[in-house]
Amino acid sequence: MARFTPDDARVLGLSPKIDLLPVLHGSGDIAREVRETLIGKHYDCLAVPLPPSFEDSVEQAVAHLPQISLVVLPEPAQNEHTTVNFVPVDPCQAVIMGIRVAMGEGIPRAYIDREVVQFEATPFIGPDPYALKSVSLPALAAATVPSLATPLPGSQQAQRIAWMAFRLHELELDHASILCLCHFADWPWLRASYQARALYEAPESLRERPARCAVNRDSLYFVLGELPFLTELYERRRAEVRSDWNLAIDGVKELLIETRTRWIERHRAEGASIPDWVTPQILQALLQYVRNITLLERRLTPSLYSLVMAAKQTAGDDFAVMLLKTAKDYGYQGEQDWSRLESVTVGIDQMELPGGTLAQAKNRLQGAPLAWRSLSLRPKPDRRTSREWSYLWNPQRQCSWPPEDQKIESFNTHVREQARALIGADLAKTEKFSTSMKDGIDLRESLRRWLGGRHPAGGAIGTNAAALPRMDLYVREIPPARGNVEVVIFLFDTPADPQTYSWQATWFAEHQEESTLCFYATPFADDMVGPGIGQSRYGGALFLFPPRPIPDIWSDPHLAFATTLEERLIAAGAAHTREPHIAIVSPIPPRARWRWIARQYGRRLVTLPLSRFSSQTLDRLRRFHVLNGHEIRSYAARFIR
Repeated sequence: MARFTPDDARVLGLSPKIDLLPVLHGSGDIAREVRETLIGKHYDCLAVPLPPSFEDSVEQAVAHLPQISLVVLPEPAQNEHTTVNFVPVDPCQAVIMGIRVAMGEGIPRAYIDREVVQFEATPFIGPDPYALKSVSLPALAAATVPSLATPLPGSQQAQRIAWMAFRLHELELDHASILCLCHFADWPWLRASYQARALYEAPESLRERPARCAVNRDSLYFVLGELPFLTELYERRRAEVRSDWNLAIDGVKELLIETRTRWIERHRAEGASIPDWVTPQILQALLQYVRNITLLERRLTPSLYSLVMAAKQTAGDDFAVMLLKTAKDYGYQGEQDWSRLESVTVGIDQMELPGGTLAQAKNRLQGAPLAWRSLSLRPKPDRRTSREWSYLWNPQRQCSWPPEDQKIESFNTHVREQARALIGADLAKTEKFSTSMKDGIDLRESLRRWLGGRHPAGGAIGTNAAALPRMDLYVREIPPARGNVEVVIFLFDTPADPQTYSWQATWFAEHQEESTLCFYATPFADDMVGPGIGQSRYGGALFLFPPRPIPDIWSDPHLAFATTLEERLIAAGAAHTREPHIAIVSPIPPRARWRWIARQYGRRLVTLPLSRFSSQTLDRLRRFHVLNGHEIRSYAARFIR
């Protein structure tokens, strides 16, 4: 074992001819250790901890990697339940990696596990394999010995270990250098059985033979040891002859980047004007969240649950759902012709066989135990379901969802206050300090007048501090703003396409805390997210507060001179406000035509750039929901994200 220290070799060396390498199933880091060990020293035999009956099917499946398949062995029914055990042919499985490298290097393989009619899985929770970045594999295996349970005498585990020890003695007679792979939970007892030449029982006779099956692409997560996306990265690094030493962590970063790319593409396809509010700062917060959850779970690398929960908390349900889909995506599956193989669907300890029979399934290369955990996510419904909901819509009934009303009214109040502050700022005066600080020091004016001073002799200001003129302080006086702001206009998408924002409406307030609302938006019937719940997206909106009834601005003949959707909102705001100022939030500076329309009514536009506000906040506020009646509010929260 040239890669390890002499102490490591003494721990794992069974004899001068046999090296023992403990492995954890379902880990890319452990698979890498197996690969480097086989390449780093010449071996003339690889001892595989699988029964000989699996040899032909497993090696046939390994030859078809990176396509993922299973080798399934039926067992006698238990309590009238169909039972199978299987071997996942996964490139991130240490045993499969050993077979793959041995086949490529021409090293003979010996399948040394004992044949059993009914396989008994032994649950095992081992250390996080990422620890191999700091310690060697033999040292990590030795550190787990105090926590290992001794196999019960007469148990299947003890019988299999004794048989494997016997097979190693047989292999010594024919080979000079053997590498034996075994599980972390077995290696101390395999060593003891080998040295004691423990008694063994002959293998059992099998009635069935293993068969190779394809795997349903949607169930790969339950088969692979690593996330399907990370497994694909390992395969791509292998094909490109690139290092995969730190892929357990770098792969998580690539997963987030790929998720963000797909998420942005989907938002752009939907016509969102701000599709990329998941900024690097949000991704940094997400990674910090993931780190904290991972440490609380006493792990070094995050689980899929931790990643999705962190994405939900920092970037929202949409991003979390996209992350979940991306993590379960394995691009290699389905690239070849699988018509000759029957397909199975796998879950946790269950498998749906080709005939539709549901069987209890036991994984011979089981990694960390899987368990169901609940997380509330609201995925977007499929197109067919959304269309069915749209057919049931009653066009005579429509209302808003109160939580969204409260959020946008709060934001509207915030914008009005900022607009009032800008009105007062235009009237500010600056004067030399005498007896009062007024509204504070005007530092800019003070520096401008000080640096504009001259040397008494007429020369420019020199570098000598003593030659600088005395600095006079100037203070700022901001008189109270006169008037108020009744109308706030949001222009989210400019220029607005009338075909995209084909729904124009005027809504009146249900109570005195709401504004009169005029807007143009996407048709809600095209995006039904629940029964009686449609989702729309503002292109532009006008808020009039305090609320009062006004004519429908989209059919008012007095506003017919407006040629665009934006002009119609500005003209309506100028016509119906009682104050001289109109606040407008826009991604571009006000055009001359907009200012001209406001002047015709004796109004003035107070502009706030759209970039002043968080793009994440804007993206959430401009998406709103339309309900088909007040009774829909009782269950709308179950569908609205």
